[in-house]
Amino acid sequence: MWENLGIKPHAIMIAVPYQGHLNPFVHLALKLASNGFTITFVHTEHAHHMISKSHNTNNVEFDIFSEARNSGLDIRYTTIFDGFPLQYDRELNVVEYWEHMLYNFPDYVDELVGKLIESLDPSSVPLLVADTFACWPGKIAKKYSLVNVSFWTQPALALAVGYYLDLLRENGHFPPKENNEYALINYIPGVEPIRTKDLMSYFQETDTTTIVHKLIFMAFEEVKKADFIICNTVQELEPETLSTMNREHPTYAIGPVNFSIKTNISKSLLSEIDCTKWLDTKPPGSVLYVSFGSIVQTNKQIIEEIAKGLLLSEVNFIWAIRHNIVSSIDMTDVLTIEFKDNIKDRGLIVPWCNQNSVLSHSAIGGFLTHCGWNSILEGVWCGVPMICYPVMYDQPTNRKLVVDDWKIGINLCDGVSVNGDEVAVKIKRLMSRETPDCIKHEMQKVRSIVHNALAEDGSSERNFDQFLKDLRDKIIHALP
Repeated sequence: MWENLGIKPHAIMIAVPYQGHLNPFVHLALKLASNGFTITFVHTEHAHHMISKSHNTNNVEFDIFSEARNSGLDIRYTTIFDGFPLQYDRELNVVEYWEHMLYNFPDYVDELVGKLIESLDPSSVPLLVADTFACWPGKIAKKYSLVNVSFWTQPALALAVGYYLDLLRENGHFPPKENNEYALINYIPGVEPIRTKDLMSYFQETDTTTIVHKLIFMAFEEVKKADFIICNTVQELEPETLSTMNREHPTYAIGPVNFSIKTNISKSLLSEIDCTKWLDTKPPGSVLYVSFGSIVQTNKQIIEEIAKGLLLSEVNFIWAIRHNIVSSIDMTDVLTIEFKDNIKDRGLIVPWCNQNSVLSHSAIGGFLTHCGWNSILEGVWCGVPMICYPVMYDQPTNRKLVVDDWKIGINLCDGVSVNGDEVAVKIKRLMSRETPDCIKHEMQKVRSIVHNALAEDGSSERNFDQFLKDLRDKIIHALP
């Protein structure tokens, strides 16, 4: 595609330094490199430190793309200072950290991009591939005359809601009114009527002055400056939303990108426990996998009720429970000794694991999830029905897709509070023969759609090819 033009596209890629964003970004880098791109992949120094630490590897020598380069892909890897020393607690000081990332970090990106462009040979054509939640791409792309590609790592539904935020404001649904969670929103282009309770959590909060809101407001304005938007979703799962967005802005569904390139590249910010031997001892479909992802925090009462439900359900389970799952900073172990004694060999508790490796094991029969988008896509890819307990960000919106639209999962609780007895009922319902045939049937349908999308002539592959063609045309048009 590029050789006969005498040029080579060079994508500068910078992700938001959280696991749910880094995973698809790494896979997108590999996919672009496999299609003739040179890549400079940029991690923050802290993210690089966390990944190298999780693999017990020397921080200086560690390079996640070394094997990819050995296979012939042109991927360079570098780091960028985020403004704080490695020992600075970014979770404890999240407001200060993101205030800095919002207003000061763009200067560091500007400096890095400027130096990188100066070092390129004349045949290289640089472009920017940045996370939609970054708030600097428009300014930097304009300064250096770069094609600006925005990568949206969540469903198209969440993108459309944010893209048309002004409509929520005009119709009085944002900021939200009290006791209005069941108000019906039926005016967002390409979006089926949706209740306010199913909007992203930051559109349900009355205080709109938080750092999260500042970031969100800026991000959804910045994305409108992008030349292209690529989405980690599947055309057939969100057809009307994607078609409508594409009429507004060049938008391409290329997901699930995490499965489009086979790789053993390690991306985890936390050390992973291998659960394979334990899973091998369990009957097919008998194990419930429980995880609330890499960032969500909850409270001790909810953890206790879920633990109670797991005991009462009497099912086998793996529970990936991070050290900081509970928001209290002095809470080091949220599970009681009594709980651990009672589960015996029926349960395996780990601080972190390779989620896709666990979900793809034949022993797994269900997934209790916080509804992070990577988790949803991985659950669907492996055909594992879900129990949904969304907590924040896009998770309530993702829950709507899973439970209400695609009907491939159930809610953890029917009300606001989590009750151990109800949790047990829901677990038994999903894991036993009581599981409604419709959930199993619909999951197989959705799983086939997602797998077919990444087949040779699948929708995601066609969309990716169209993106490359449109990108090529834009680059050629911009050449002197």
